[in-house]
Amino acid sequence: MSWLDDVDDDEPEFDEANVRVRPNPKANRPRTKRRPAHADARIARVLGVDRGRYTVLVDEDGPDEHTVLASRARELRKQPIVTGDRARIVGDTSGEIGTLARIVGIEKRTSLLRRSADDTDQVERVVVANADQMLIVVAAADPEPRPRLVDRYLIAALDAGIHPLLVVTKTDLADPSGFLAHFEGLDDLEVFTSGRGQMPVAEVGERLIGHATVFVGHSGVGKSTLVNALVPSADRATGHVNEVTGRGRHTSSSTVSLRYVDPADPAARGWVIDTPGVRSFGLGHVDPANILKAFSDLAAVAEDCPRGCTHLPDAPDCAIVEAVAEGRLGDRGAARLDSLQRLLATFA
Repeated sequence: MSWLDDVDDDEPEFDEANVRVRPNPKANRPRTKRRPAHADARIARVLGVDRGRYTVLVDEDGPDEHTVLASRARELRKQPIVTGDRARIVGDTSGEIGTLARIVGIEKRTSLLRRSADDTDQVERVVVANADQMLIVVAAADPEPRPRLVDRYLIAALDAGIHPLLVVTKTDLADPSGFLAHFEGLDDLEVFTSGRGQMPVAEVGERLIGHATVFVGHSGVGKSTLVNALVPSADRATGHVNEVTGRGRHTSSSTVSLRYVDPADPAARGWVIDTPGVRSFGLGHVDPANILKAFSDLAAVAEDCPRGCTHLPDAPDCAIVEAVAEGRLGDRGAARLDSLQRLLATFA
């Protein structure tokens, strides 16, 4: 006889027929990790972003070209989407007022311009995607030009595979020849000058055709004024330089892509990507091996350096140091070498 056979008549019997099971609060079925392919997605250029809403251009240069307002899909919440990106969008792409499309993917980027808060910060800030030119805008005076900041722009551009151009504004206030002498050794750097009543709109505009050009520069150098001259409909805010601090006031608060159209040939077009003015440009994301590329005049001399040469002041048998000491790099050779060594020492 087993105790299992014992039946306690006083123990109540339970009926589970009326038990209520709380449903899954998210869904009745577990969430799958598979995502739809979105084969019907349309490709659009990201023109700008404002508080989580992206303005994109659909059917670029086509008969149905129009702008659409879009949001980011949930699965892209950790991926940066920036001006210049080629996005895949679904949903209502009509562009009508009150409609909202959805960005579900980003096409492969051809270039990515980045900067960091400082040279030791490994967290990169993406500035723009798919640009193939950088137009560096610097003033001859008010504010004073900063050669080392321009050096940083050049390094960031070459690291991203972007061709640099240089515009010196306010040449009616000061002679820029002393500043430009710092870059005499860069044969592939095209330089434009601009002054009151002598803005090189046609010359710069010719270089914009067929390219996506990102405009960068210190606050107060006249970058927004140049953008407004190239794209009259841009209406970018312009400011002034503080007489006490000598610093410009930030007027452009966001990065935006603007369509450039040649006045003489409406079919000749390009993209102007205006960025907010910055007073520093960290290179914490840059490969130190690419720094020397921005100093092409020194890089040619560095070919005679011993293998593994650091090009720093204590580097033995450095061909660049020897060339500067012997005066073979001209009056500006020492200043160029000093700029290079300051940057290299940061990453040493």
